[in-house]
This record gives sequence, structure tokens and C-alpha cells, in this order.
Amino acid sequence: MQRRLKSLVTAREGRRGARPRGRALVMAVAAVLSWSTISVAGAGADSPHSSSPNLGANVIIFTPTESQATIQATVDAISAQQVSNQFGTQRYALLFEPGVYGSVTNPLNFQVGYYTEVAGLGAQPGDTVINGSVNVYNQCTNGSCVALNNFWRSLSNLTINVANSSLGCHTGEFWAVSQAAPMRRVVVNGLTSLMDYCSGPSFASGGYIADSSFTGSTIVNGSQQQFFVRNSNLDGWSNGVWNQVFSGDVGAPAPCFPAQKSCGGPYTTLPTSPVTEEAPFLYTDSSGNLRVFVPSVQHNSSGPAWSGGAESGSSLSMEDFFVATPSTPEHAINSALDEGQNLLLTPGVYDLNHPIVVQHSGTVVLGMGFATLVPQQGTAALIVRPNEGVKVSGLIVDAGPVNSPVLVQVGTQHRHGDSVENPNLIQDLFFRIGGATPGSATVSLVDNANNSILDDVWAWRADHGAGVGWTSNVADTGLVVNGSNVTAYGLFVEHYQKNEVQWNGQGGSVVFFQNEMPYDPPSQASWMSAPGVDGYPALSVAPNVT
Repeated sequence: MQRRLKSLVTAREGRRGARPRGRALVMAVAAVLSWSTISVAGAGADSPHSSSPNLGANVIIFTPTESQATIQATVDAISAQQVSNQFGTQRYALLFEPGVYGSVTNPLNFQVGYYTEVAGLGAQPGDTVINGSVNVYNQCTNGSCVALNNFWRSLSNLTINVANSSLGCHTGEFWAVSQAAPMRRVVVNGLTSLMDYCSGPSFASGGYIADSSFTGSTIVNGSQQQFFVRNSNLDGWSNGVWNQVFSGDVGAPAPCFPAQKSCGGPYTTLPTSPVTEEAPFLYTDSSGNLRVFVPSVQHNSSGPAWSGGAESGSSLSMEDFFVATPSTPEHAINSALDEGQNLLLTPGVYDLNHPIVVQHSGTVVLGMGFATLVPQQGTAALIVRPNEGVKVSGLIVDAGPVNSPVLVQVGTQHRHGDSVENPNLIQDLFFRIGGATPGSATVSLVDNANNSILDDVWAWRADHGAGVGWTSNVADTGLVVNGSNVTAYGLFVEHYQKNEVQWNGQGGSVVFFQNEMPYDPPSQASWMSAPGVDGYPALSVAPNVT
């Protein structure tokens, strides 16, 4: 029976670091870094409600008047620490004030490592310009160079004029990433490659791009097994592998699934995105004050939200935000939320003894530098009680040492209040069960809110790292949807032990779904959903859902 839940699916199989296979789906130590020579923001005693709050030493704001040598030294030092720091605790946000950085003759080129956010602070992507490149390359182990583990980093709200011919084979903007590495609100003028073809075998498992524009070259997909691109301008796309999905993209390849000689592919292409809302972002106003812009909802849209000039949305003062650090007591955070404040979580790891609870519609919860929430007592990390208007983005949520029934709950079942024009919005939210630290959680994300939008969510029961094993990082389900008319874009869910996604809400849509089944059941008997039924579905739709 055809159900109304629409799913444009891409699936892959194969252990991290293993050669990808085409058969049907069946089943770090951080370098020591001295900061003594690097100028960063001082640890002042600014109010958490200040219009110019102290964001801490791990938020580094560059200005175009700084010497390029100083900027280059700073970004290179952070890159040297973070490129191989897969499960470290360091977190960084590198923010560039409006202006021009680098030149054709003296370009600014640097790599982005783990837990590093790179963003411009302009109102438009064109306000911050980097002449050079901001790159992610393969990581090499025992002679095998791949991008399969290039997670947890981001690039947003700036323009890159590619100028790096001195890098030889790496001439171009290289963004060789896998999951949890979004590119948003970026303009690239020049070659963009999503594959690092300068070393091999170059396997990659991305990826997510939205609200961006690419000119001057066909985007090189190369070895990317799958990729999702939403509401962007494209100047060509080189190829598909398992499924490259496009939603509301100008210049996207025509639909071609399965792959055919006549049209290339495999490509799944939607001319418009049914309902979207771009991510809130920091910017500086004409007086030099930091603010947060919250874009409005769009319906049946194509291309970037900013491409027509003035963007519809609301601008929030930093005085409306409570600025938290990992040392801020949970009761102080929750008191601010109770009072109607928004929440800005600066970079770091937040060990929580109680959940963060959002009580009011219209609240913005914005993570910087992959701020990471870890419940220590078996509670949720984040509870969003309203069914409309709450925006959550830019967070990692790790399972803690005591099993949590749910890590993040969005909305309250049977509670009045939901809005098509002001939905709850969950973006760039990344879950880990094990990997960084041992942990377990029955369900990672429960969404009870009607009309909500999920946009770039990766729920990962770790297949490598700390505390990994069938009876160690125990986790049933990545996502449970109970709300009606929920739309999910860029949904990545991997290795959970039962139904990986359970969809109970009416009228939902999924545009791009990527899944890997668990690799580690010790026997078939340990992984059966019913007597005589081997395994569990990747995405289960409840029988009564239409």
C-alpha cells in the first residue's frame, strides 16, 4: 500500500574505512598546543545578557585589519591540533568579521579539523570574502587515505574566491567530508571538489550543503557515496555514486535513477523544497554589535534564501540571549530560559546532571563550535516543551554513562499550539552513542511537534571509538516521530539495534535518508524483530500512518 510518508532514500553499507560495496543492504590523542603567542578574547566578567558578550577563548573573531600572518598562524595552529582530533574535547568557532581576507598573490588557505566552526559575520555571504580556500582533506592511515571519518566541522556565511594554485593537486576548494559537516550559506567562485582525489582510495560518505551558490566550475562529486544538496545554485555536478539527492536547487542535474548512460546519475531531483527554514546565524550590525538573524519559513522554494537581496526574518539582539559556558550551572541556564531568554552555548563539553528545558515558544538555542551536551544521570540532555517556534541548531549530544530513555525531546504530545508558519526547527543536531565516551540511550531524538522541520540530523551509534560493542553502546532507535506533517531533510541514522527510525506521525516527508545497519550483532538470534523475522527495518512507518 502506498503511504503518504514520502522518502527519497539513499543507503550505504560498509564499515568505516572499508571499501564501499554495491550489494543490497542486509544488515585520538590531541597534539599539545601552546596558546601563549596567540591573541584571543580575554576572560572578562561580561554579563551573559550583554550586547557584546564575552564568548570565551575558544571563539576567535578575526578582523580584516589584522595582519594576514597572524591570522594564518592562528588558523594553522588550530588546524594542526584538530585535523586528527576525532574524539577530543577541544571545540572552536573561527569567526570572520565582514571584509576581505587574503589576495590572489597572498591567499589565505587553511584546513578545517574536527569540532571547528568557520563562519563569516556579515549579514550576507558576500560581506565576508576569503581569497584562498578553506579545506578538508583525506586522513591517511597505513597508506589508506580516505574521508570516511571527516565529521563534526562546518563552513557558513562567507564567500570564497578560490586562489590556491600554489597547492598543486589541491588547487580548488576541497570539502571532502562525511556526515555532520554542513556547508551553509556559502558562495564559492572556482573549482569545488567534494572528493580529495590527491591521495587514495579517497572514499567519502557525505554530506550536506544548503543555501549556497557555486560558480565557475562543475562541482566534483567523485567518490562521495551519497550527498544531499538543498536550495542552492549549482554550476554543474560531475557524477553520482549510490544516490545524490537535490531539493530546490537551481542548476541541479535532471532526475536519473537508477543510473543510466543517457543521463548519468543516480540522481534524485526535486524542483522545489516543500517547506524550509534556514539556520539562525550570528552577524555584526552597522554599529559592530553581534546579533542573531532568524530566517523566515519558505514554501515550495528553490535557490538560496538570500539570493534576492534582503532576506525575510527577524534580528535578535545579544541582550536577548543568555550566553553559557561549560561551567555555567544548569539551574542558571534553565532560569534564563524560564524568563524567556534565548540560549547561546559557547564551545565546549557540557556535562549535565539535569536536562536543559525550553519552556517558551520562539526560543532560539544556538550552539557554537559544536558545543556538546552529555547527560550524566540518565536524563535527557535537552527538552523542548513548546510545539512551535523553537529553533535548535549546532549541537552534538553524547549519550552519558547512565542510560537515557531519550536524549532530546522536541514538543509535547497532546499539547495545543503548532504552526505551519513558525514551526519548531531542528538543524545540524548530531547524536553519538559511544565513540567519544562510553554511553547508552534508548532513543536519541523524539519529535512530538506537528509541522516541525528536521534539517541535517545525524544519529550515530558508534562503530568505532570508546565504549563500542553490542552490549556496551546500547541504543534501540535514532529517531521517533510522533508529530504530524513533519518534514525531514538530510536524515542520517546509523547502526542502531532496533528500528532505526520509527515514524508514527501522519503526513510526513523525508527528503534524503541515509542508513547503515549495525555491524556488530554477535549472532542472528540476537538481532531479530520477531520470531522468524531477521533484523529490524531502517525506517519503520506505523501501520495506521497515511
